[in-house]
Amino acid sequence: MISFCHLLSLPGNIQAQTAEKGLIRKKLSPYFTPLNNGDIQCDLCPNMCRIPEGKRGLCRVRQNTGGKCYSLVYGNPCVINLDPIEKKPFLHLLPGSKSLSIATAGCNFDCMFCQNWEIALASPEEVYSFDASPETVIKNALEMGARSIAYSYVEPTIFFEYMYDIACIAKDSGIINVIHTNGFINKAPLNRLCSVIDAFQVDLKGFKESFYNELCRGHLSPVLETIKTIAHEGIHMEITNLVIPTKNDDLSGIREMCLWIKTELGSSIPIHFNRFYPLHKLERLPSTPVLTLEKAREVAISCGLEYVYIGNIPGHEAWNTFCPECGRILIKRSGYMLEEMCLKEGRCTYCGRQIPGIWNYSERKG
Repeated sequence: MISFCHLLSLPGNIQAQTAEKGLIRKKLSPYFTPLNNGDIQCDLCPNMCRIPEGKRGLCRVRQNTGGKCYSLVYGNPCVINLDPIEKKPFLHLLPGSKSLSIATAGCNFDCMFCQNWEIALASPEEVYSFDASPETVIKNALEMGARSIAYSYVEPTIFFEYMYDIACIAKDSGIINVIHTNGFINKAPLNRLCSVIDAFQVDLKGFKESFYNELCRGHLSPVLETIKTIAHEGIHMEITNLVIPTKNDDLSGIREMCLWIKTELGSSIPIHFNRFYPLHKLERLPSTPVLTLEKAREVAISCGLEYVYIGNIPGHEAWNTFCPECGRILIKRSGYMLEEMCLKEGRCTYCGRQIPGIWNYSERKG
């Protein structure tokens, strides 16, 4: 296992620190059930891990200590990075702004194509982390002028308590909370999270249970329920589908997924088809052909979806935002850089069409 920490241009307390390997910070979890013989059941995500005394769940960061469930990653992030919001990727949220990204070790999936497997598949003992309380994170975000805090890089559900406490302070401090998630979370913690998160980017990794079983060690149905819950709550959401050759690139399956999105969520949910590059356990697969992504986009548009993007291909025209009414470019991007924005108060400046998104802080939920 390769261990690393990521730190970029941070002022104040965090910058002055030296990252420490194996840093543990404990916090009692509100989501567990005591069982017989001192075992507990973690109720945070659908894995519902049964954890004996002194052992941990599949995520590697939630432990049974004395018959109670503790998070081991409260306030010890291994990734703190100032990113463009477009990297998350959010394309309908404060374009051109910066987001302070936070992640700890651990994940509740085991994806064969994981981009950040060095930390996602690590325990806290294996990575270099910083001592950063929620108050410290907010202080640094404000000093840097970050418009949002993004919980990403690994599955943020596994550091739920840390994320929630940061998010509560962020809302009071005028900072937007965004999350990039696999959607594998139980209903009670999700409902609580919806009270503080302003925008969700959900990875809908495939549209078959077999895909989730074989490539992610997870399940599809809880992810779909999460997506429907977020939509029901009226929170801004964007969906990403990483198109992997021979695994989930069948156009009939993509059509089925797009029709589900249109039926359950409506036509205005932005969807990103991202290019796969060989990595982790799928190094022998080729990169996704550009033509495959373009065909996937055509399928999505034919299903009635209005905002369909192609990601991970620098310079591709489908990284821009088009008005579904008049067809003009509303937001022109070069990589993560904003080149042109033709929106006024959330409307197309050419035809007046209302464009869904968070275009200023006052439009956030709550």
